[in-house]
Amino acid sequence: MGMGGESGVVAIDVQQQCGASKCFDEDGRLKRTGNFWTASAHIITAVIGSGVLSLAWAIAQLGWIAGPVSMLLFSLVTYYTSTLLAECYRAGDPVTGKRSYSYMDAVRNNFGGIKVKFCGLIQYLNLFGVAIGYTIAASISMMAIKRSNCFHESDGKNPCQMSSNLFMIGFGVAEIMLSQIPDFDQLWWLSIIAAVMSFTYSSIGLALGIAKVAETGSFGGSLTGISIGSVSQAEKIWGSFQAFGDIAFAYSFSNILIEIQDTIKSPPSEAKTMKKATLFSVAVTTVFYMLCGCMGYAAFGDEAPGNLLTGFGFFNPYWLLDIANAAIVVHLVGAYQVFVQPLFAFIEKWAAETWPKSRLISEDIAVPIPCYKTFNLNLFRLVWRSAFVVLTTVISMLLPFFNDIVGILGALGFWPLTVYFPVEMYIAEKKIPKWSNRWVCLQILSLTCLIISICAAAGSIAGVVLDLKIYRPFKTTY
Repeated sequence: MGMGGESGVVAIDVQQQCGASKCFDEDGRLKRTGNFWTASAHIITAVIGSGVLSLAWAIAQLGWIAGPVSMLLFSLVTYYTSTLLAECYRAGDPVTGKRSYSYMDAVRNNFGGIKVKFCGLIQYLNLFGVAIGYTIAASISMMAIKRSNCFHESDGKNPCQMSSNLFMIGFGVAEIMLSQIPDFDQLWWLSIIAAVMSFTYSSIGLALGIAKVAETGSFGGSLTGISIGSVSQAEKIWGSFQAFGDIAFAYSFSNILIEIQDTIKSPPSEAKTMKKATLFSVAVTTVFYMLCGCMGYAAFGDEAPGNLLTGFGFFNPYWLLDIANAAIVVHLVGAYQVFVQPLFAFIEKWAAETWPKSRLISEDIAVPIPCYKTFNLNLFRLVWRSAFVVLTTVISMLLPFFNDIVGILGALGFWPLTVYFPVEMYIAEKKIPKWSNRWVCLQILSLTCLIISICAAAGSIAGVVLDLKIYRPFKTTY
């Protein structure tokens, strides 16, 4: 029977000892214990990540007026649509209705059919893109450590140009090994390390920005951002559009909001607690983002690098830069696995259902490891997960453009996951009449965000095209 049987017996024993209502919620799962503070912590650690690194560049494209205003508007839209999504956690009655355990569950409970498939496609495409983005970001950070040390050793005389390919391959090898560990994303200490690392590199980036402004004694940048002349009119437009995608990526957390809400105890209703937690978290994140983005732009002006820590703008103190970049690498090694596990699980479940009698898929090979228990190696998992990591690594080597990929990811996820589905589910849940004032306002919001997403995607794709004119695939050096 194995572990599943033992846990079932334990659950029955516990249920008999303390009664279903004390230890279990109405759906038979262990009683939720989360509250406002735990939900807020989950949201903040989920939101603040590698997206913060491109915000100074985004503000440089838009300028001192449009940049901060755009960030504020994105935060308001994210907060508002998150409150709509929070209302859709329970189908029907907000207190006793059927729970959703994931974003996809919420879509399935409200719609079903083609919309569930569309939601799944967008989510899995987004996860695939995140894997590519994280490979690029981690490799550039590894390279930045080597470059800053090289630059320091040569007293600034050696430009220390090098390729990111070797670092991407190293990152890929590490991910292939980690991807074979079952339930790696469920390790309790993983989220703690991720939170510490993301705050470490974000705070160092902010501190170095403040230090550079203090050193020069002036704020860089202009009211309208990069001026036409230093770039062409087309590049200015595409850069501004791409900046929207970068900002959208920095705020993306809607696809895990339902999972976070599913940890909250009631009463009060989960939606009520979640709304408060979302307001607090988005406010804290926005203040932090404003500081990081604005201080980075103030430090570098229109020359703000695409990746604040690895744009090689800070030469000293080089050891502090090394700590920040090492924190990025540690964070992204684990975050990569957390993001791709749902995609791995989806394909493996599909394969098991399609070929139920295949020994390649169903059977494990016991591999004895010295000084450790036996490791169960599944051949299908080994081949499929390794092939996935190799594919994302090759694409990263072909298109090693952090900003462009972040912009595409932000554009891809913003409208469907942050706006469209929450709006449509809320309309269905609250039975809002078609063509009523509320319905029209929600549709205008959704249409506006769709246009912004299309513009952001166009700008980011144009960015890739422009970069490919300068850089040759597999030959990119920094």
